[in-house]
Amino acid sequence: MTKLANRNDLIELRKVCAGALALETKRILVCAGTGCVSSGSMEIFARLKTLMEERNIPVSVELQEEPHGESVGLKECGCHGFCEMGPLVRIEPQGWLYTKTKLEDCEEIVERTVLRGEAIERLAYRKNGVVYPKQEEIPFYQKQTRLVLEHCGQIDATSIREYLGIGGYSALEKALFDRTADEVIDEIMRSNLRGRGGGGFPTGRKWAQVRRQKEPQKYIVCNGDEGDPGAFMDRSVMEGDPHRMLEGMMIAGLACGASEGYIYVRAEYPLAVKRLRRAIAQAQELGLLGEHILGTDFSFTMHIARGAGAFVCGEGSALTASIEGKRGMPRVKPPRTVEHGLFDKPTVLNNVETFANVPLIVNRGADWYLSIGPENSPGTKAFALTGNIENTGLIEVPMGTTLREVIFDVGGGVRDGRAFKAVQIGGPSGGCLTSADLDLPLDFDSLKKAGAMIGSGGLVVMDDSTCMVEVARFFMHFTQNESCGKCVPCREGTKRMLAILERIVEGKGEEGDIDLLLELADTITATALCGLGKSAASPVVSTIRSFRDEYEAHIREKRCPAGSCQKLKRIWIDPALCKGCSKCARSCPVNAISGQIKSPYSIDLTRCIRCGSCIETCAFHAILEG
Repeated sequence: MTKLANRNDLIELRKVCAGALALETKRILVCAGTGCVSSGSMEIFARLKTLMEERNIPVSVELQEEPHGESVGLKECGCHGFCEMGPLVRIEPQGWLYTKTKLEDCEEIVERTVLRGEAIERLAYRKNGVVYPKQEEIPFYQKQTRLVLEHCGQIDATSIREYLGIGGYSALEKALFDRTADEVIDEIMRSNLRGRGGGGFPTGRKWAQVRRQKEPQKYIVCNGDEGDPGAFMDRSVMEGDPHRMLEGMMIAGLACGASEGYIYVRAEYPLAVKRLRRAIAQAQELGLLGEHILGTDFSFTMHIARGAGAFVCGEGSALTASIEGKRGMPRVKPPRTVEHGLFDKPTVLNNVETFANVPLIVNRGADWYLSIGPENSPGTKAFALTGNIENTGLIEVPMGTTLREVIFDVGGGVRDGRAFKAVQIGGPSGGCLTSADLDLPLDFDSLKKAGAMIGSGGLVVMDDSTCMVEVARFFMHFTQNESCGKCVPCREGTKRMLAILERIVEGKGEEGDIDLLLELADTITATALCGLGKSAASPVVSTIRSFRDEYEAHIREKRCPAGSCQKLKRIWIDPALCKGCSKCARSCPVNAISGQIKSPYSIDLTRCIRCGSCIETCAFHAILEG
């Protein structure tokens, strides 16, 4: 392919690609995000292609630039977000969404949908007897505002031509030819775009700080590490719309005077790495990456650095150290990354979602962006919605949307009709919000006042069967395992907190443990070296604040109110129901059950390991647990 020599070449190619898209009068978009791929979506893609070719239906799996007739576009798209309903197949132009599609459904899709234009109702999403053929009508999508994710599930995730056909790289074009670097930074600063990696630092201010540095060599770094349990927002953007993110990084490079960019991606994201490599190669082939882009003085190259999965490498200085080939450990600040970052040079470090917002702001303006969400936290935020909730998946809502709207409108409420208890927001660095916080707006400042943080955007919903002490133990175990060990407060403090929490959930808690946990939390927060260490105790502090009575029940009564802590479960035999058959005693692996045939048996709780084998064995339901 001939490289684009100037602005007119780009404009003409965009027109050609848009025209080619228009000739795809029907489109079948098969979700090729990690979740659907693991459920067999690529087998469905291959089968659909084979079936259409057998019937001599013109099918385009890649956008054709050369003139051709009308065809059916069969494309690998990014994540639609409704992951639990996958594999997902979207039909355009009707906007139908087929859920839980199977290989054996492919013939019917070709015969009825492709050839006759009929919707297949049995493949559509249904809830409470209502069928929702169109994706936008499904309640899960109705309350969302998909801006960063607008192309995920809508275009071929592997094609730069499709990205160009819908206006791709027009923001870079505008920044190159219609704006000065200072004007670009001013626009980003005026939009009040705040970093979506968790800290919420104003993006424009960070860019301005890097631009002011006298050092000629500067770097743009994208944090795609995303180490929080249950979080997959950045992964979905990298897989489903990689060119949007690359365009944002290039605009940052142009604005700040940087000529090189690095994308730091965790090795556990092989599909994201594959898509990014392909996107970079495509942009290089067209001359949108490399020397003298579109005939200007701006040159920019892009590299991918694969992380080894260390949670601490989500912290800026540890991330840059990892890219340099060193052990990923944070350093003392100042100096900060904007002054001495990657290879000791001034560095802009933002996360995937932040960069993906940039082309939108450059194209549509700061005023448009400020019209979405609250003034101090404008725009949208993507969340990974998981846990005990009806609709799990990837969502995007305006900043300031309440927790109640996210859980009950978008998420469909708590699963199995159970009561909502809490939500862990922001992963191990975040905090716990309860039913008292349901009307809390989800934005940076409101959450900070509530003692929580957005973090990268994970939302883990918990119902009334969840033990909050165990939740705190789980996150502390994760944080302690992931501590780099460089500073004593984090290395030793989290270990001590974890030991106390483990004792409590095992029924060995002591008076004073709660106060000791809070004291340790204060010390770690005040003295840890990096932001991850400083926030390590947040889940413990927030659960003690909201559920202190559960901690006290574990310690004083040796009882888990939620009934989920294995070591605190009480198992007993109801003498009125026991027939004295001895099956339970014979199944017990530790001989904790004794008695005489045809008389009620009993359990020695000092020996019982709560394995549950006796409950499974008893045919008379005489063994109870609670």
